[in-house]
Amino acid sequence: MTSMLKKLSDAGVSVWLDTLSRGRIRSGSLSELISSRYVVGVTTNPTIFRDAIAHGVEYEDQMCELAVRGVSAEEAVRTVTATDVRDAADILRPTYLVSPAGRDGRVSIEVDPHMAHDTTATIAEARHLTWLVDRPNTSIKIPATEAGLPAITETIAQGISVNVTLIFSLARYRQVAEAYVAGVEKARAAGLDLSQISSVASFFVSRMDTEIDRRLDALGTLEATALRGRSAVANARLAYEAFEEVFSGERWNRLQRAGANKQRPLWASTGVKDGAYEATKYVCGLIAPETVNTMPEATLLAVEAQEPSAISDLRRTYDEARADLEAVERLGIRCSEVVQQLEDEGVSKFQESWDSLLTATEARLEACTRRLHTWS
Repeated sequence: MTSMLKKLSDAGVSVWLDTLSRGRIRSGSLSELISSRYVVGVTTNPTIFRDAIAHGVEYEDQMCELAVRGVSAEEAVRTVTATDVRDAADILRPTYLVSPAGRDGRVSIEVDPHMAHDTTATIAEARHLTWLVDRPNTSIKIPATEAGLPAITETIAQGISVNVTLIFSLARYRQVAEAYVAGVEKARAAGLDLSQISSVASFFVSRMDTEIDRRLDALGTLEATALRGRSAVANARLAYEAFEEVFSGERWNRLQRAGANKQRPLWASTGVKDGAYEATKYVCGLIAPETVNTMPEATLLAVEAQEPSAISDLRRTYDEARADLEAVERLGIRCSEVVQQLEDEGVSKFQESWDSLLTATEARLEACTRRLHTWS
């Protein structure tokens, strides 16, 4: 029987895993997911690394080596996370080599989220992380803030592949796509091989339902209740409509003929936050060619366990998606306000996770230092 994961793959959806840890790498869990569950990429973020490094015993030896050198918590975090990304990239290297233009088989690593509003620092960090990981199938995650947009253009222009993260609004998505196209144009003018530059635009899904559902529940009307759980998928479907518009026409076609790759939409935050919803809601509702869906393992397994069903292509749902968002607006909920709030919160939460990661790393370094002094 054809599994639902295979049906997604056959429909043009690349399945990526939204988690990484050294334990998963060393145990063979990542390799198993790649070989048996159609996983062709990995994404990370500060929260994922905070949880992995704070509790993973597999980091002890490297932490003590770093403690001996007297490195700062910031340098230790970069070194440890780059090691995990490099090792995961090596595991995914065969996937990368057989993927058209190396679009899949990729592992993402994020710039320090405290640089989200500093263009120059973001570009410098992207260059440093590229050098530190030193694998061609690495993508640098840059947040889609106002300051992040020119950083995306300049990083792409330097031939560095980018995963643009924390996109919530349709307007910002179009700005991200424009930043990518502008970067590809600059790369072409510099004589770079465009076929080696890859990018995805990570459009966050479930958090929009969480916030809009909260506001609908506060209204408490039958009309409001009927709209629960409809905004996030509608928003993402219209982002795909924008993707089709941006990556067509003569401007893009010229770049594509020169070897450029489309910046694929990546559906992120696809684990459901509301137990009333199907675990596969943000996967099966967003199926379309040339997309990526990065899933927590629980969501991946839920999709695998689902009875294979007919694929419903989201390209036939644009009018319905517009109607859903318009209905929410008529109830006085401003989607533009919601998505800006979500962007601000997203950056803030990643910064908090980064700070927590630094604190946990510093504690582990200090513990190693105490033990070394005891032994000496």
